[in-house]
Amino acid sequence: MFKSRARSVSKGASNRVPVQDNKFHSGAADGRHYWLTPPDLYQRLNAEFSFDFDPCPHPLAEGFDGLTAEWGSSNYVNPPFGSIMHAGRKKGMTAWARKAMVEADKGKSVVLVFPIDKWVLMLLEAGATIRNLGDVKWLSTEDGQPGRGTGRHIAAFILKGK
Repeated sequence: MFKSRARSVSKGASNRVPVQDNKFHSGAADGRHYWLTPPDLYQRLNAEFSFDFDPCPHPLAEGFDGLTAEWGSSNYVNPPFGSIMHAGRKKGMTAWARKAMVEADKGKSVVLVFPIDKWVLMLLEAGATIRNLGDVKWLSTEDGQPGRGTGRHIAAFILKGK
């Protein structure tokens, strides 16, 4: 059985929080750093997907790098929930999502787990479709001029009347 790890993230873990201040580096209030996937959850997913590779294993082997490694045919990915330093740059969930897409484009299966707000799941369960609107340059109420954007993509959740 693979033991995939996830690292906790602090509430304010955004681009303004230095990497070393994330809970991954300092530990949560209880001093814990790593969180393993519960065996029953992993077993349920493994029964369906027959995992043969874990790009975020615990313990992490010396020199192993899941972001640059070639993944297996069926991958279980429980990535860091906060930012990490990778090749001298701060990397977060986007790096893992991009790597998962690259591996899927090679014909590999990827099950990537990551926390999201429950309202997203509620909308999906209600039948919403999602459309990526890109980095929207919202207009200022003062002069109607576009802002710089948020640096993040905006999703439109579309619910059609029944």
